Amino acid sequence: MSAFSIIGCGFVADLYMRSLAQYPDAQVVAVYDQDATRLQTFCDYWDLTAVNTLQALFDATPPDSVILNLTNPHAHYTINRACLDAGFHVYSEKPLATDMADAHALHRLAAEKNLLLSSAPCSVLGEAAQTLGKAIRDGVAGTPRLIYAELDDGFVPQAPYDKWISESGAPWPAEDEFNVGCTLEHAGYYLTWLIAIFGPVRRVVAASAGLIPDKSAHAAPDFSVATLFFETGMVARLTCSIVAPHDHRIRVIGDKGVLGVAKAWDNGGKVTFRRRMVIRRRLLESPIPRRIRVNGPTHPKVGRWGAASMNFALGPMEMADSLRENRPCRLSGDFALHLNEVTLAIQNAGDNTGAQEMQTRCERMEPMPWAK
Repeated sequence: MSAFSIIGCGFVADLYMRSLAQYPDAQVVAVYDQDATRLQTFCDYWDLTAVNTLQALFDATPPDSVILNLTNPHAHYTINRACLDAGFHVYSEKPLATDMADAHALHRLAAEKNLLLSSAPCSVLGEAAQTLGKAIRDGVAGTPRLIYAELDDGFVPQAPYDKWISESGAPWPAEDEFNVGCTLEHAGYYLTWLIAIFGPVRRVVAASAGLIPDKSAHAAPDFSVATLFFETGMVARLTCSIVAPHDHRIRVIGDKGVLGVAKAWDNGGKVTFRRRMVIRRRLLESPIPRRIRVNGPTHPKVGRWGAASMNFALGPMEMADSLRENRPCRLSGDFALHLNEVTLAIQNAGDNTGAQEMQTRCERMEPMPWAK
């Protein structure tokens, strides 16, 4: 049995619970939120045990369990540190910390205490990301030369987000989303894929801007674009916005053609290959894509809720499995720290487009067993 405790019962917590429900050996032993009403509503809906203090949650959580930190992003550092200080492995919602010095402090503390520290997102462990990675390793598109990745969500400030309600009734946290910004919230979905496949980023050249006024009193940039230079020589362009029309594509341009995924937030999204060809005097990609698949079963799938069809439990279960199997966790502390640094470099670029050298690094991620 894999035991977890949860801190934070907001909008995303329901997505975790719906995902954890796909694993018969996963058990949530305790839940805490500073909002007592919200805590009780969430626990009644999912039939979970509520506790009324953080210490009570620590007392109720068995040793070697994983605590899921699903709180407000600005509380991540404080809660992550408290959990590590109490001797627990931690899986944090993104970002690991909103300040890089705090992220380094968490990384050091976890290492000193020999504890696992991971951060979302975990779609990199999903079928779409792993299938894309295998296709790249197998040379389906030849040598990859350039990557275009888009995480544009449409003109969100005009969306009816006041009507976006989670399964147990929690409202979409608009104020937090606008104040934290779309880069910290979303860039990780493709950054994790790219870092897992190509290794650490050496240099970031980025710009970010706030384009829509009056979203919030302390709104973060709602647009960013970055060119990422990897240690392996790969180059990628990544955009994030809540301004441009919805586009969640990633395209890997190789010598033989283009590999692509159209839906970043769909674990079962199709991975396709369009072969490059010459017809008469024109160079084209095939209008009929070939579907790329992995053989055999992959992981439990979760039905769509809102914009996402993701198994949010892939990360927590990877941590629990690595502890049980006494092996390195694919979502390592080094990986989380490097992801945090790259994301903050993009988020905080402003209109200064000078290059920023990365100070952290991590190893390429071991593929999932079914994607080797």
